[in-house]
Amino acid sequence: MPYDFETVINRRHTNSVKWDVGPNELPMWVADMDFATAPAITAALTKRAQFGLFGYEEVPTAYYQAVADWWANEHHFRPQLDWLMFCTGVVPAISSIVRKMTAPGDNILVQAPVYNIFYHSIENNGRHTLASNLVYKAGQYQIDWADLEHKLAEPLTTMMILCNPQNPIGIVWSRATLQRIGELALKHHVLIVADEIHCDLTLNGNEYVPFSSLSDEVAANSISCVSPSKTFNVAALHAATLIIPDENVRALVRRGINNDELAEPNSFAIPGSIAAYTQGQDWVHALREKLAANQRQVQQFMAGVPQVTVLEAQATYLIWLDVSRITSDSAKLAQVIRAKTGLFLSAGDVYRGDGNRFLRMNIACPTAELTDGLARLKRGIEGYLVDNKG
Repeated sequence: MPYDFETVINRRHTNSVKWDVGPNELPMWVADMDFATAPAITAALTKRAQFGLFGYEEVPTAYYQAVADWWANEHHFRPQLDWLMFCTGVVPAISSIVRKMTAPGDNILVQAPVYNIFYHSIENNGRHTLASNLVYKAGQYQIDWADLEHKLAEPLTTMMILCNPQNPIGIVWSRATLQRIGELALKHHVLIVADEIHCDLTLNGNEYVPFSSLSDEVAANSISCVSPSKTFNVAALHAATLIIPDENVRALVRRGINNDELAEPNSFAIPGSIAAYTQGQDWVHALREKLAANQRQVQQFMAGVPQVTVLEAQATYLIWLDVSRITSDSAKLAQVIRAKTGLFLSAGDVYRGDGNRFLRMNIACPTAELTDGLARLKRGIEGYLVDNKG
């Protein structure tokens, strides 16, 4: 059946974090799509609401079966049911895992530029961020393998938070790359926590490789964090799953998740997630086509703005814009664009690494919104260049 990705839905004054903006502003920042979720999810939530009782609930086996079936059908890998653990969100789980599986003062390795909330989970819990920055050359990012191993080998490095697909750049790491990272982590006794929340949103034939599908030894040294939240735009349902192949790691993490009270679902998390994973496949496939079309529109339009380089995303709906020919202070550029045009983008500096030379743009929206946003972006850049000429 056809799905509607073109109707512009008015989200102002709906308690939306994304749309808490001025009357003439257009937010294209936080990773929140402007599409209504899959009809099957809405139907499941309506049915649950009509039941009328919302007491304490358990996570049924049907939830874990739905997750395993989805991974088998979509990603050609079926995790064992006893590997799976429900939690109320990827970020809360990562913070809990940091507290349980590392000690205050430990180093936790990331590959910057990367999702900025990782830094909160690390530093707010008294650990140190250690970055092995991705290297940007000729419009592409690469891993500095020598630097990565050197930092994994540091005695205080006990965990690495890996982002796959990578936010904000949109890289889908290959099986060979993931296996190499995993083997280095094993060699240096570093636990891998893989944030795979964007894994269903691969584009243009790229395929995500679950970290837990790697060799048995590497997978046993890992915790993967997944969720329907980005895929189906249901972040407020607060549902996620941890994939933990090793029994001992699983027992420790379970204790942390329970101690932090992250193991109990709300009344809508389970039926919404089961509907997503059992009935949402066609909707997601259609969504991917829409996101790929939106990326092509960005690439075609920005060809007329030669000061900006668009990095092609292999996954996600987040476009990483190289503005280094304009400025080395993307935060200031983002402020000017918003002030002049009302377009609200994410400044790349919050992702650290070389993010001060980039902007992040959320393109998960109807064509009319995207067209408006691109026009504002061009106008804002032109205004910035005029103000800063000479």
